[in-house]
Amino acid sequence: MRKGHPFVDGAASSTGMSASRENHVLIFCLLLVAATLAFYNPIVHNQFVDFDDLSYIQKNNHVLTGLTWDNVKWAITTHRDGNWHPLTWLSHALDCQLFGLNPVGHHYTNLLLHAANAVLLFLLLRRATGFKWSSLVVAALFALHPVNVESVAWAAERKNVLSMFFFLLALHAYDRYGRGGGRYLYWLVTVFFALGLMAKPQIVTLPFVLLLWDYWPLQRMGAAGGSPAAATPRSFAYLVWEKLPLFVLAAADSVVTALTQRAGESVRTLSEVSVSARLENVFVSYVRYIGKAFWPSRLAPMYPRPEGSLPAWQVVGAAALLLLLSALVLRWRDRRYLPVGWFWFLGTLVPMIGIITVGEQSMADRYAYIPFIGLFVAVVWTLGEAASKRGIRGVWLTGPAVAVLFLLGSLTYRQLGYWRDNETLWRYTLRVTEKNFVAHNNLAIALAKQGQPDEAIREFRAGRALHTYPPAQILALALYELHVGHPQEAIEECNAALRASADPKVQAAAWSGVGQAQLQLHHYDQAADSYRNALRLNPEDGGALIGTGLLALRQGQSGLAVTQFFHAVKVDPSDANVLLYAQALRRDGRTAEADSALAQVQKISSDLGQAQFDAGQFLSFAGLKPL
Repeated sequence: MRKGHPFVDGAASSTGMSASRENHVLIFCLLLVAATLAFYNPIVHNQFVDFDDLSYIQKNNHVLTGLTWDNVKWAITTHRDGNWHPLTWLSHALDCQLFGLNPVGHHYTNLLLHAANAVLLFLLLRRATGFKWSSLVVAALFALHPVNVESVAWAAERKNVLSMFFFLLALHAYDRYGRGGGRYLYWLVTVFFALGLMAKPQIVTLPFVLLLWDYWPLQRMGAAGGSPAAATPRSFAYLVWEKLPLFVLAAADSVVTALTQRAGESVRTLSEVSVSARLENVFVSYVRYIGKAFWPSRLAPMYPRPEGSLPAWQVVGAAALLLLLSALVLRWRDRRYLPVGWFWFLGTLVPMIGIITVGEQSMADRYAYIPFIGLFVAVVWTLGEAASKRGIRGVWLTGPAVAVLFLLGSLTYRQLGYWRDNETLWRYTLRVTEKNFVAHNNLAIALAKQGQPDEAIREFRAGRALHTYPPAQILALALYELHVGHPQEAIEECNAALRASADPKVQAAAWSGVGQAQLQLHHYDQAADSYRNALRLNPEDGGALIGTGLLALRQGQSGLAVTQFFHAVKVDPSDANVLLYAQALRRDGRTAEADSALAQVQKISSDLGQAQFDAGQFLSFAGLKPL
């Protein structure tokens, strides 16, 4: 299989040639990094987006305060946002310690990790197969394919690029172990696997990937031969048993992930998404992913689930295509790279394909970050072998390969521009998707922040026409109504949330919203009653703590206000909350502490003027003026 391949390394005939080849490898690594940085350059102009970036970075006090021992303990124990990924939290905390809230630093860390992943993939394939050029093309496809923009340009998706980094390190260690390396390499695989799982559980399929790696390129499964330093063949049972510790680790992390997501109420029940709807989505989504690999257009951060059943012709056609491709791959299994690439794609997508439905999306570009490597390997190796059989020299393939990579890089460059800011991202999403209530909702929030209330209301209403909002999203709409000065409408939304949910935290947030609306209406006694109801249900409700602090300031009880605002800042360290805390300290005669709080705001605030406006508006609702 290696002989005559246009993309294969020639055998070294001297030490000089071997050294020259190593120099070429270094040059290829540098070219990969340079191309990745060049095509991803627009990322330096991008801002954070209201698509988890707020919760993961901008409004997360543990992340904002950097790497401390308390934050390490929090990262290990928290289930915030329905995820357990302590390493990801700590990486965000490190970024905040280094860059503050400058988005360039956060984005560039993602980009450097992506570039490192491309280099690791090239080095892995090159050493494992001996095919230098094919390995380079696969790595370049991974680096420049626009479907991976979401994983890099979205700051909160650090977990994707970080887990992939450890996934590839584990494969490097296993490749050396499988070729007769020391036993310590196996434990290194285990350590890298554990670290990757602590970044994101998407790599839970690693033990199955290692079985594919045993089949090709290691060829430990079946007859040896055809790969560099071919390993000793082993039985399938031996290879599975050998990976038992990894399977146990994968199973344990799967249980933790399932429990965490259920606790975060992100898993959809069978009453929300039926078994038949899930299976339909599985078949169609696999084919849609294949389509995105070969024709990466209309990429979006959110592909909404269709309402009702998918058309039967789509489901049957997708299932038939998958079965046909699988049959062809098995028919040509003598080309071992084909079943490995195909089943890598199918298998690594299983945790994210929708059998267990999480969130509102039917599929996501970020889920293809690891799976597409399998497709790239299958296609590139197939084309290389086809060219070899026809006597086509590698030099004739260079031009088309460069052209394809340049086209993909250009699409990546353009796609990055859509992630520039909230309004750009969600307007683009509405252009390329249909019936996308999440995009309408997020665009409305962006417009509200920019002081465009009329257009924001239209987007909110468009979202509600497409989707029956759950209580948490009804409350988001209520908060928006408050933000644009519609307190009566906000009370109606909060009352709807109270009727729709028995969850104490949701009810507390609803009562808090009612209190804030009554505060805007200057109904201070009613506001106090509402805040008391909220704090009785949830003593950690930030809105109620702020409201009671404002009412205490109105009554001249500055000491009580300091206590309430201090508690609120611990719950939600937003810049406006810290400014209100500083106001209470100043009114209580604690000037030095007030100045210290103001210095903290200047450090964490991305828009100090807006924060001062928001704090002043809160004070005006209570009939107060800033000092």
